[in-house]
Amino acid sequence: MRTLASQFTFYLSRRKPENAQFRNFSSISGKDELRVEKDVEKKMGWLLKLIFAGTATVVAYQFFPYMGDNLMQQSVSLLQVKDPLFKRMGASRLVRFAKDDERRMKIVEMGGAQELVNMLRTAKDDRTRKEALKALSALSHSDEAVRALHHAGAISVIKSTSDSSEETEIRKLKSGLLKRFQDLRHDVSS
Repeated sequence: MRTLASQFTFYLSRRKPENAQFRNFSSISGKDELRVEKDVEKKMGWLLKLIFAGTATVVAYQFFPYMGDNLMQQSVSLLQVKDPLFKRMGASRLVRFAKDDERRMKIVEMGGAQELVNMLRTAKDDRTRKEALKALSALSHSDEAVRALHHAGAISVIKSTSDSSEETEIRKLKSGLLKRFQDLRHDVSS
C-alpha cells in the first residue's frame, strides 16, 4: 500500500507543474514525505471502502428481494431437521418473518404452522420449547393463522407442554397463546 501511495504522490506531483516543491523530493524532509504518504494512503483506503460499500449496496438491493420466500421456505425446512439447534434457528427466523398478516399466511401455506406444532410436541428441552412457542405466538397475531394452528392441533400440544420452573417466559407464552385461542373461539361464537 505504501508503494501505491508513493506512486500516487509521484503522479500528483507530476500533474501540478505550479507546485515545484513536490517535483523536487530532496526539498521534502523524511517526516513530511511520510505524512503525505499516510494521508494519501488514508484517502485511498476510504475511497476503496466507499467503492466496496456502494457495490455491496447495489448487489443487496438487486439480490435480497428474491430471497424472502426462499429464506422462509428454508426456515420451515429447518423445523424438520432432527437437531434441536437447527429447529430453534428455523423458529427464530420465522419469528422475524412473521411481521404482517401476508407473511404469516405465507408461513402457514408453506407448512410452518404444522411444523411448529410438531416441533413443540417433540421438544425435549426448554430452549426449543421456548423458540417454538415464540414462533407460534408470532403467527397467532393473524386470525387465519390462529385457525390454521387450531386445525394443526396446537391447543392440545400447547396445553400438554410442560411448564418450566426456570423459564417463566414459557408459561407466559403458553398462557398468551391459549388466551388467543379462547378469544378467537369467543369471536366465532358471537
